[in-house]
Amino acid sequence: MPEVIFTGPAGRLEGRYHPAKQKNAPIAMVLHPHPQFHGTMNHQIVYQCYYAFVHRGFSVLRFNFRGVGRSQGSFDHGTGELSDAASALDWAQSINPEARACWVAGFSFGAWIGMQLLMRRPEVEGFISIAPPANLYDFSFLAPCPSSGLIVHGEKDAVVPPKDVNTLVEKLKTQKGIVIDQQIIPGANHFFDGKLEPLMESVTNYLDMRLANVR
Repeated sequence: MPEVIFTGPAGRLEGRYHPAKQKNAPIAMVLHPHPQFHGTMNHQIVYQCYYAFVHRGFSVLRFNFRGVGRSQGSFDHGTGELSDAASALDWAQSINPEARACWVAGFSFGAWIGMQLLMRRPEVEGFISIAPPANLYDFSFLAPCPSSGLIVHGEKDAVVPPKDVNTLVEKLKTQKGIVIDQQIIPGANHFFDGKLEPLMESVTNYLDMRLANVR
């Protein structure tokens, strides 16, 4: 799992990158939760998602947003972090010019950034959005949402009430040409404390289903 440093809009960004063995393997990028609430690329959910993609033959990148760990810059309330994510995807694509597809996954704040990124990057063909903070941030930019993906959240989430995520999902499900899968993890809070296993089972089952259809 090589450590990588690449240039972002506010200076150097620190990441971890796992190259796939196949030349034309798809790329995946995993985005971490809120930088001001202990969010880093080593968060357990980010780490587990990273390896879920690795084990399925993707070239995978996770990185620290500006001001986190050894990444330069300071927190920018989402605007700068979206630019960081775009730069990170640029970097991953520059070393994988033959990649046939791209996926973006994110947890909480990272899910919000990831969904904005897929609006700007038509090559993103799938997303995994874990506990998207639909009550804290505006998701109306998803009009229309360009890719199919998974939205998974906890039944007992007190930070992002399930009703707010349900409203987002119902809005997305009215769009033609994409399929939104929603999974609710019974008994799980926003951080999936004690529920990491069912969360990752939901993520990996979804990935396997999508990848089986590709092949």
